[in-house]
Amino acid sequence: MKLSVVIVNWNTGRLLAECLRSLAADLAATSALDAEVIVVDNASTDRSIEALDGRFPGVRCIRNSENTGFARATNQGIRLSRGRHLLLLNPDTEVKPGAISAMVRFLESRGDAGAVGPMLLNTDGTLQTSAYPEPTILREAWRLSYLDRLWPVGAYDMGSWPADTPRQVDVLTGACLMLPRVALDECGLLEERFFIYSEDQDLCRRLRRRGWRLFWLPSAQVVHHGGRSTRQVKAEMFVRLYREKVSYFRMHHGRAAARRYKAVLVWASAIRQVPSLLAILSSGERRRRSLEIASLYRRLLRELPGM
Repeated sequence: MKLSVVIVNWNTGRLLAECLRSLAADLAATSALDAEVIVVDNASTDRSIEALDGRFPGVRCIRNSENTGFARATNQGIRLSRGRHLLLLNPDTEVKPGAISAMVRFLESRGDAGAVGPMLLNTDGTLQTSAYPEPTILREAWRLSYLDRLWPVGAYDMGSWPADTPRQVDVLTGACLMLPRVALDECGLLEERFFIYSEDQDLCRRLRRRGWRLFWLPSAQVVHHGGRSTRQVKAEMFVRLYREKVSYFRMHHGRAAARRYKAVLVWASAIRQVPSLLAILSSGERRRRSLEIASLYRRLLRELPGM
């Protein structure tokens, strides 16, 4: 079998069905692409898996009795898969025609490619950031200080990249990521200490350390509606995001680096309180958004000592 697609679902409802519909249409258009689709459900309560019954008979569904996290559930699917290539795909995505075959062809034409990611698009069709430089304390400090708006250091300036040329990158987002099985066998499965964030950064780092190259492929396009599962528990996921970033720096750079990153988060939290004070004088959506961000960072500050 040439390709295995692994999708982890948690309460994405209609979006999962749309994802599978677009995936099935793209796979059907390429008769030479022998593929299997595995959905691992993390104890959804919205009956999103039951809604699939009979609609996608070729899809294999694994139902967990609890939410085991993205990394662990993905590894469940990988262990059951048989394909020479693996596509890790979020349920809140829609595959554009030709995207899957374009990524497969690219991997098979580049023996040094350890992973490839498509051009991700927002729901409105605009470009979505889907590749990043390797995270460092400096880059995180720069990004969290809003300085990327002046000069991109914490992120790539992807809007200036040619839309017809593959580009080597440090990190690809896990929303849609295709890997040859040989690369994954060499570097290992997703790190299960990460519940839902930073596992893609960790995987990409391990691939690069093994000599594999990672590529952004704009000829393959996928719509990513973005964060539909995590929005359901926004505050909890916000704190978890930075908890797992702290863990990432501790794991790969040591305890001193983790402490320095915590100091960066204290600074970032402090500067985000200023707009909330000014927002008291305003009204509407701007005021609501400023107060919400300030509240999230205050919660992060309260939980930071235990990270």
